[in-house]
Amino acid sequence: MTRVRFAPSPTGLVHVGNARTALFNFLYSRNEKGSFILRIEDTDIERSRKEYEETLIKELKWLGLDWDEGPDVGGPYGPYRQSERLSFYRDYALRLLEDGQAYYCSCSAEDGEEPGTDPEKGARTWESNHKCRQRDSRESRQMVAAGEKAAIRFKIPPDITVSFKDRVRGQVNFDSNLLNDLVILRSNGMPAYNFSVVIDDFLMKIDLVIRGEDHISNTARQVLIYRALGLEPPEFAHLSMVMGADNSKLSKRHGSTSLAQFREQGYLPQALLNYLALLGWSAGDDRQIFTRPELIESFSLDRVAKSAAIFDYQKLLWLNREHLRFYNDPELGQVISPFLEQAGFRFLAGDNVRQWIGRTARILSNYHHLLGEIAGAFKLFCTLDYPPDLVAEIKRPGTSRQVVTQLYQEIKDLPSPIDFARIAEISKKIKEETGIKGRELFHPIRLALTGKESGIELADFIPTIEQGASLDIAPRVIDMKTRFQYVLG
Repeated sequence: MTRVRFAPSPTGLVHVGNARTALFNFLYSRNEKGSFILRIEDTDIERSRKEYEETLIKELKWLGLDWDEGPDVGGPYGPYRQSERLSFYRDYALRLLEDGQAYYCSCSAEDGEEPGTDPEKGARTWESNHKCRQRDSRESRQMVAAGEKAAIRFKIPPDITVSFKDRVRGQVNFDSNLLNDLVILRSNGMPAYNFSVVIDDFLMKIDLVIRGEDHISNTARQVLIYRALGLEPPEFAHLSMVMGADNSKLSKRHGSTSLAQFREQGYLPQALLNYLALLGWSAGDDRQIFTRPELIESFSLDRVAKSAAIFDYQKLLWLNREHLRFYNDPELGQVISPFLEQAGFRFLAGDNVRQWIGRTARILSNYHHLLGEIAGAFKLFCTLDYPPDLVAEIKRPGTSRQVVTQLYQEIKDLPSPIDFARIAEISKKIKEETGIKGRELFHPIRLALTGKESGIELADFIPTIEQGASLDIAPRVIDMKTRFQYVLG
């Protein structure tokens, strides 16, 4: 049974690139009936935060991912936080020392630095590390026993080709002479990334590592560590980068990039899940809209592209609108209620209210695609903030005033709610009696009811305000009679 993992560092928000990596691991594991593991790589003690880990778990669950093993659910290969696995890393580092495949390096206190950096800045150079590499191992042990601060550095073997097969990119080869000796255990006891990931993936029995292409050079180093320890490396699959429309790496200047931002704006998690899956993968046909089960059934690494994926915000908006249509009215009412509350609406979530909210949100989704925008558009039904020149136009003698006045006279004594069919009958009557028709007939009605030149169809708007006015919603929904009275003065 295949085992894959997502291993983020809790040093900030979850961005779309990491979220897509998590998703591809999740989809692959579920398609293969395997196990998906969440591992927290929190050995960056200066930047890692518990609150980031909590947010990470929350956001991944919001997106629709779940895992079989992890820090919050446990499992047979824990602990699932690297900070709780330090003894494992030390044991394997000492094993490499004993075998002569690693050495103590005391050339700099900044033992996270790579060789070859500027010696004037106090970092190690290849020459200085070469001296540590050549130092007698007994002398090094005595030095450390005497209390000198030292990291443990892995010896990169010279003059060999490091090869591994990539499930996305095929055969990958690296010249070991281009790789410097790397720190595997810092002087403070914390493991470096390229070492800890090897030990964890081996001990957790990970057999396929799916991650971003920015890790390809790291993979060559990790393969050498596996071989030095006599371990079989897992398979690898490196995903292309996610880019902005200008072909530069996706960043804040392109728009929202974190799951938290997309959630707060009102993107549906299933729409974002759908879109992230399409960043570098296709089902082999023209399908664009997928539910979570459909993605699991269709996913395959064989159809993951090598080329960079371009993040298209307009396509995501379109998918969000399409996924809104999967909800019935009560479900949509439930989903959008928190956004309405943030927009200042207050209501008791009874069945009638939820049904009305959902139906109204569905109507507004024809004009707005995000839950936050849709919730903001509800104010149209609860305000009379009409432009003064519009009110003046209706009050001015002429056909506009004639139409609105006659319509109001016809409905003022009717019981509420008044349905659209009744308004259609009255409009026909006005047309027959006055000869006013077309835009001259319907445009004044629209202006009087909505305060706008265009927008929501009156066949939708009228039932919405008439039914909403009878519900316990604050601010109150304003009915037709009140709107006509307002513009007529």
